Amino acid sequence: MAHTAHIPSHRKPRRNVSTRTLRSGVTGGVLSTIAVTAAASSANAAPAAQTAEMPTISAAFAEDAAMSTAATQQAALNLEIASERDALAATEKKAAKQARAEAERKAEAERKAKARAAAERAEAAREAAAERSDRSEERTTLSTATASAASTASSAGSSATGSAATVVNFVKAQVGKAYVSGAVGPSAYDCSGLTTAAFRTVGVSLPRVSQDQSTAGTPVSLNALQPGDILYWGGAGSAYHVAVYIGDGKYVGAQNSSTGVVERTLDWDPPTGAVRVL
Repeated sequence: MAHTAHIPSHRKPRRNVSTRTLRSGVTGGVLSTIAVTAAASSANAAPAAQTAEMPTISAAFAEDAAMSTAATQQAALNLEIASERDALAATEKKAAKQARAEAERKAEAERKAKARAAAERAEAAREAAAERSDRSEERTTLSTATASAASTASSAGSSATGSAATVVNFVKAQVGKAYVSGAVGPSAYDCSGLTTAAFRTVGVSLPRVSQDQSTAGTPVSLNALQPGDILYWGGAGSAYHVAVYIGDGKYVGAQNSSTGVVERTLDWDPPTGAVRVL
């Protein structure tokens, strides 16, 4: 007899719809919760990350930065001022050094100039002393020669004749008139102005100054003087005074502003030499 045996099935019994639905809802709720939680976590974490990456600069920090910048600028300005002050000090020091050098140079030049002036004065004094000594000796010699000339001339008397007499008479007539430098008469004369005027009366034109008159004629010895001869004092060609010999050991000349035109003896002021133009 055919027998159909009951073979038990190994498959799991099917769950009913309600169970599946329940599980599906639970699973969906869990997942939704997880999703909502994750979203909330992300939303809460994002601002914190942004705050860490871009910190806000506080007012105190900005003030400190500004003060630091100002301090740096002030320090730079102080350095610039110090540099300019040092440069100015160096310039002033250099100028002071140059001024001292210039003052020392001027002082040295002045010292040398004073030394030269002192040496020149000493030399001039020596020359003057030597010249006075020479003149003293010359006067001694001339005094002797003049005394001899006066003696010789006295023997001739005042026997001037002709043009010489005219000259002698003219100069005698001028005695007492004033001495004025550059004057040639008729109220005043200087020494060469008197001789020029005297010889003009006889038609003789003399050089105007005493230096030239001392070489205008023929030189004659003081021992052989004649009335009308021109006497001179100083060197021939460099004479500083002239007069006219009038005989008897005397002469007439425009002496100086104190005495005017005077008559003097040869030994009163011995002449250096004589020239004859007549």
